[in-house]
Amino acid sequence: MVRVTMPDQPIAAAVIVRGCRVLLVRRAVEEGDLRWQFPAGKLEAGETAEHAAVRETEEEAGLTVEAVKTLGSRMHPKTGRLMHYVACSPVSGEAHVADEEELAEVAWVAHGEIPEYVPYGLFEPVQAYLDGELSET
Repeated sequence: MVRVTMPDQPIAAAVIVRGCRVLLVRRAVEEGDLRWQFPAGKLEAGETAEHAAVRETEEEAGLTVEAVKTLGSRMHPKTGRLMHYVACSPVSGEAHVADEEELAEVAWVAHGEIPEYVPYGLFEPVQAYLDGELSET
């Protein structure tokens, strides 16, 4: 499928919690100092952020998820792109690199490990959500 995209299209990111870990992916092509992030991608014409987060997770990481709730939106301080963050719950499948052009690696990360993967910190509503959802075990 050929997608026509514009550089200023909003991005939807899926914040996926399983047990006491959150899914992070490492892009095959890094964007500035961004190394690890949530599964994410551009919204297609007429698509909601929730649908885009679900679609991108399946396309990139081979994991079927369902949107639970929207956590918030912001202009990303590193990329300048409009980001929509969507909490998602796994439905089926195992996370893996399903699209090698997009992803280099996937990792289920414990709460205390997040700063090692994302040293510049997370969007406050996302961090608050993860603080509530993830427990140290």
